[in-house]
Amino acid sequence: MVDGLRENTLESMRAALEAGCTWIETDARITVDDVLVVRHDPLVEDGRIVAEMTSEETDALGIVRVADLFEELPLELSIDLEIKSSLEDALRPRQRTTAALVADLIAERAGARTVLASSFDPAAIMIVRERAPLVPIGLLTWMRFPLRKAIAAAAHLGAEVVAPQVASFGFRNGAALERDPGEFVAVAHRAGLQVLSWCPTPPEAEQLIEAGVDCVILDDVPASVATLTACSPTLRGRRRLAK
Repeated sequence: MVDGLRENTLESMRAALEAGCTWIETDARITVDDVLVVRHDPLVEDGRIVAEMTSEETDALGIVRVADLFEELPLELSIDLEIKSSLEDALRPRQRTTAALVADLIAERAGARTVLASSFDPAAIMIVRERAPLVPIGLLTWMRFPLRKAIAAAAHLGAEVVAPQVASFGFRNGAALERDPGEFVAVAHRAGLQVLSWCPTPPEAEQLIEAGVDCVILDDVPASVATLTACSPTLRGRRRLAK
């Protein structure tokens, strides 16, 4: 979020670029008529399920279409597109799942823009790899998911990125790890992975970057950018993503 702007809007993404971010992370969901829309939650405010709505209905609510990101945002703003698999994907043929439509859209529209396709759903990133083999993929893992499993899974799925939540690094509630966070990151790098961690606080982001992570996803862009740019030159050189 930037300056009170709602997340997953073109305005907040442009503001993130102006604040110094070169990447944004956003979410892709499918409508009943096979249109990809930018929405984090599976429901809209009145309780309707996005996957059961038409694109006309989501348009009426001001929900951005994913295709609009590629048309409207400057090419220098790279996109991490998180694939939000829906329950309805279980009933769709493989070629009409959220992941398949994301892969086809990226393959058609990415052009000169750098794009990453990421998901908590391993099948989703495998579908992207099948349909758009040149697009980098990233495996997201949930809160406190063990790094030893996340890194190994991402490596053997053939992903380019592993994306654990910040709590997996042991920075919260005195959580203990069997290895130092930097050792985990070093192994990931040796396995050919970049390491992205999502939703740290600015001080946690500093710790993560000191541990060697390549990228962090941050919600409060102005505060986070201010914290990171006040750090050492090593920290200033690392990448950050706005949510």
